Amino acid sequence: MVFPEKSKLLLVILLLVGFITYTGFIYKDLPVTTSHATSAAMEGKALWQQKNCNACHQVYGLGGYLGPDLTNVFSKRGPAYISAFLKNGTPVMPNFHFTQTEIDALLAYLKNIDHSGTADPRKFTKHYDGTIE
Repeated sequence: MVFPEKSKLLLVILLLVGFITYTGFIYKDLPVTTSHATSAAMEGKALWQQKNCNACHQVYGLGGYLGPDLTNVFSKRGPAYISAFLKNGTPVMPNFHFTQTEIDALLAYLKNIDHSGTADPRKFTKHYDGTIE
């Protein structure tokens, strides 16, 4: 079946308007509008990325499976517990020989992550527009 040129043009316009409308709807209220991370937390994030911690650990359920998910470790275990692991390592986690400044930065990063949400993606509320809560 061959469509006339007017029908093809109308279909393209309709699809384009639908795409633009849906895109505007999706992006008008982003779930995270600003970052409340301190400079220490940002330094901790950079160190997290530099040492490739996501290769073994998860954040928000995403990452490696060798180590535990660390999204809410700050509220569950506390800074002293985390510092002990960062200072000494474990048989599985290497000792990175972090300085106290680096440990403080990683603690600030983990505290920031802890306050921003929970880790288990199975418990997230999924909205019809693709966002989660």
